[in-house]
Amino acid sequence: MQLVKTQRDTLLRPLQIVSGIVERRHTLPILANILIRKDGEKVSFLSTDIEVQITTHADVGSGPESTATTVAARKLLDILRALPDFGDVTLSLANKRMTVQSGKSRFALQTLAAEEFPTVAQAEQFNAKVTLPQKTLKHLFNMVHFSMAQQDIRYYLNGMLLVVDGKNVIAVATDGHRLAFCQVETDQDFARQEVIIPRKTILELQRLLEDLDDKVELEIATNQVKLTFADIELISKLVEGKFPDYTRVIPKGYKNNFTIDRQTLLHALQRAAIMTSDKFKGVRCVISPGSLKISSTNADQEEAVEELEIDYGGDAIDIGFNVSYLLDVLNNLKCDNVNIALGDANSSALITIPDNADFKYVVMPMRI
Repeated sequence: MQLVKTQRDTLLRPLQIVSGIVERRHTLPILANILIRKDGEKVSFLSTDIEVQITTHADVGSGPESTATTVAARKLLDILRALPDFGDVTLSLANKRMTVQSGKSRFALQTLAAEEFPTVAQAEQFNAKVTLPQKTLKHLFNMVHFSMAQQDIRYYLNGMLLVVDGKNVIAVATDGHRLAFCQVETDQDFARQEVIIPRKTILELQRLLEDLDDKVELEIATNQVKLTFADIELISKLVEGKFPDYTRVIPKGYKNNFTIDRQTLLHALQRAAIMTSDKFKGVRCVISPGSLKISSTNADQEEAVEELEIDYGGDAIDIGFNVSYLLDVLNNLKCDNVNIALGDANSSALITIPDNADFKYVVMPMRI
């Protein structure tokens, strides 16, 4: 039975969308496959790792029949990428094997029964529905994603806190050493809700969301979120646990602050970082009226020193930071200037964008 007949690139796109979450090594071998369902011309492609599930659709079906099967995602993707980008590609099914044919190239792949494929059950009730432009949600994730923890035993840090509150949608991420906060205002009004979206889901959404005004519908249930945009539906389980109270972490009322050109500071820190080691990423910042001095040393007694002029008249402060945490935020921001506010050598620093209360980045000091 012929499943699909279409141009290579038309078939490649939905497969690229769903294959991002497919695990190569999994306790369930069938999870290395994607589920392909055909209903006449309409064909759906679905992948899952039990935690996240992505579905997309394309009108590429051949013939009026309905059927479903599963096939190895990576192999099918690799075959399609290797085929020439002209001429039709056909997928057909016979005797539990899928044949991929294009011109004089032919591949036969093993399939597994669609009935054995474990799909994620959708929540019966969603408590909130948020509609945003794709580019707004992508911006929200981009501004905080780099602060998410990786494989932390405090599992609730291995993800992003999403808060809907009044007219605001807020994203917060922290790994215990730094915290990023970003909010956007909507024309909707919500009762306050907080959920923690897993790290893998956030990274996948950053890949799939585009810088477009097209809408994305975000629905929140007690144990999952569902996002629908373009011809994609993504369902993700949530991380259970209590996220730290970010309002207590963000400093208020610091009197020592200065504004500096983001690129100038970024390049100075990148140069200073050359003299740090993989084990120790510390840089020392000495701030005094009119001057910011950045220095770093390593075990071989080598040294880097950068001196920048700043418009500053506050207290003299000698403070150390993990340079990676500063580079992460400066690389992600797109503004011309940043404002840096400090308490003393033992207090965390607050990095913000001038005249913009929607973004805050807090970084803990380190002993140098």
